[in-house]
Amino acid sequence: MDLVELIKALAHENRLRMLNLLKEQDLCVCELRNIMNINQSNASRHLKKLKNAGLVEFYKEAQWVYYQFNQTKAEQHSFITELMEKEFTHHEQFQKDKDNLKLYNESEINCDRLDNTDLF
Repeated sequence: MDLVELIKALAHENRLRMLNLLKEQDLCVCELRNIMNINQSNASRHLKKLKNAGLVEFYKEAQWVYYQFNQTKAEQHSFITELMEKEFTHHEQFQKDKDNLKLYNESEINCDRLDNTDLF
């Protein structure tokens, strides 16, 4: 992976927000869509760019595709880990996303019902 392409993948707020959430736990598109309050096509488009850059990996469980942060890629490029540890904690939107993730985890809602529900 070319370093320029990796940096381009990091060059959008929604992709950074996704990485911030995915470093906490694996999530599917419907969960990211709801937690971040973005539409599904937007979420999918950004996940594809992160996947192509090797920053996220995915696996299937039933009919859902779950995404996870690729820690190995972050370790290969120390600036990614430093960015996430130092800068993400000071960003208001990133903290709001984490608060929404916590609310989601505490709710009774799962992927089966999430597409028809707006939590936030």
